[in-house]
Amino acid sequence: MSVWLPSAPCTPRACVETKGATTAPPLAVLRLMTVLVVLLAGITLCPLGRRIPAGWVRLWVRVIVRSAGVRLRVTGPAAPTGGLLMVANHISWLDIPLLAAVRPARMLAKAEIRGWPVAGALTASSGALFIERDRLRALPQTVGKIADALREGTAVVAFPEGSTWCGKAQGHFRRAVFQAALDAGVPVQPVHLHYRVAGGAASTAPAFVGEDSLLTSVWRVVSARGLVAEVEVRDVIVPGHYLDRRALALAAQPPVLAPGCIHAPTREAGVGSVGRTPVPYVETSHNSPELAVRIPGEVSVSLERPAGT
Repeated sequence: MSVWLPSAPCTPRACVETKGATTAPPLAVLRLMTVLVVLLAGITLCPLGRRIPAGWVRLWVRVIVRSAGVRLRVTGPAAPTGGLLMVANHISWLDIPLLAAVRPARMLAKAEIRGWPVAGALTASSGALFIERDRLRALPQTVGKIADALREGTAVVAFPEGSTWCGKAQGHFRRAVFQAALDAGVPVQPVHLHYRVAGGAASTAPAFVGEDSLLTSVWRVVSARGLVAEVEVRDVIVPGHYLDRRALALAAQPPVLAPGCIHAPTREAGVGSVGRTPVPYVETSHNSPELAVRIPGEVSVSLERPAGT
């Protein structure tokens, strides 16, 4: 793997708990089939793009989440209208419908998806922004493309950690995507995502990390009992409060989690490298010059400018 493509240290074996209460297999299968039906019903409307009322999109994604057996709790102020960069920590494939429940938005998608059968056309029709995640010279053009979308009054969703984490540990926000918000002069809406069981304890069942397959992660979710997704909408960061992308990224960064994951990233020799030493989680440096990361099975990416450019 390139030093420009670090990944989170979370893995299913090390981080994902599998001993929680589960539903009966017939109910899990019913949930899975219902999710597929609701998902396909919405996909048929994708060619209509932004002509679909936002209220309909919010209802659709809420039904997807509830069909999977997950209760949704949204707290905090409503997201503003107009151009908006919405950023969140990244744990699961479920994060995408959760954020759409806050405000429907255009996603960042890796360029390779455009060539995928069926999925490529559907992703394009949804209004996703395709970016060249591993081309360093394309970074200014990518930031400009995001800024243009923001100037048009569009909401854009990004996961600045750049990779999925298990939920008991987290990465730091990389900064390049925040430059687009500065250039466009639009607010940043931080959102913090949590997954818990009904009793309140944190759950890693929805995590989509490491070598996880999408089907495995989906099955853990539909099999879980009493799973709750908490969407904490934090105060919006208005333009002009922070003058550079580093300060803006730090302001949008979720609070540091208490130690809970046995793996955490450690810096090793080499630009942007990430080790996998099993140590308690601590906040990592915000000075790393990563360009992009791989996200298992997801379409979202994060970009950062190398130091000195």
